[in-house]
Amino acid sequence: MHSETDLSPLAGSSTLDVVRRLGAIPAANIGDAQERIGVASGLSPVWAGAKLAGPAYTVWTRPGDNLYIHKALDDAQPGDVIVINGGGDVSRALIGDLIGIRAKNLGIAGFVIDGAVRDADALAECGLPVFARSVTPAGPYKFGPGRLQLPVAIAGVVVSPGDFVVADADGVVVIRRDEAETVLVEAERIEANEIEKRISYEAAG
Repeated sequence: MHSETDLSPLAGSSTLDVVRRLGAIPAANIGDAQERIGVASGLSPVWAGAKLAGPAYTVWTRPGDNLYIHKALDDAQPGDVIVINGGGDVSRALIGDLIGIRAKNLGIAGFVIDGAVRDADALAECGLPVFARSVTPAGPYKFGPGRLQLPVAIAGVVVSPGDFVVADADGVVVIRRDEAETVLVEAERIEANEIEKRISYEAAG
């Protein structure tokens, strides 16, 4: 198990407050606030309207094998985003609706997977946000090996346990935990500026 105290401390805000505020900002604005780094290109929502924000619980698994994803669900905490390095393999799905329903019942915020998933309609029906490289009907193996809670790479971005992950229709962005408050303040400033410009443009039209 892990808790907020196991991870790098936040200077002035709780994890829940940071997650709430990050989740209210478009992923694109957060990417801009980080000078366009930390963006995991190539990962998309499995169903329209999916959004998530939360601290990362990381999994590194052999491509096409989900044994350690099951192990992650035994340890991850409510509100966590399970972030999986599946080697970018798209030949076999790493999760489907059964894992999705279990994760939803456990309070998991969602999944970000550098790999494939299946049962897209059922995942949408249960309301679990999932972001992945692709969808395939082919199921996974369950032999391992794998690793939990160590830095992993997804779509060219390193994610450490406890880093913040935000994802929406535009894709996935990762915020280092020790930079979260600085990035958050800048992202909120960028969003406010864009809202002001949008109002101005609409009024001019």
